[in-house]
Amino acid sequence: MLFKKYFVAAGTGLSKTSKLNAFDNALMQAGISQCNLVPVSSILPEHAKQIEPINIEPGTITFTVLARADGDAGEAISAGLGWAQCVDTYGIVVEEKGVKTKEEAERKIKLKIKEMTDNRRIQIKKQDQKIVSIKVPEGQYGSAVVALIYTN
Repeated sequence: MLFKKYFVAAGTGLSKTSKLNAFDNALMQAGISQCNLVPVSSILPEHAKQIEPINIEPGTITFTVLARADGDAGEAISAGLGWAQCVDTYGIVVEEKGVKTKEEAERKIKLKIKEMTDNRRIQIKKQDQKIVSIKVPEGQYGSAVVALIYTN
């Protein structure tokens, strides 16, 4: 299946109950909690176009490149994706996540994209990224997610 469109969704969530509930809350904020998410690797089809987020019918099997960071009280967590559309070929997507600042995630994303395009000997036509961060308050769990969602 070759997808022709994609969009990027992001959210953060907190829960007093569990990291799973924090993740669910982050997915709700991102607008994709109703989807059955299927993780895929990091290639954008050559002519895929980025669109604004759309509503997806509940229960839809949804292919995504997902960056997810979960954290405990007191931790600063970030999740992010970077994507590059390349000249005369396919594009790439990279993820970064963990206990780190937004600036650290941004730097790592740029380095990953550069290495992947250099290794493939392809040139970047257009590059973008989305990063979300959250400092988890005492007594809570946190989650940060960024998802590149493939669609037609």
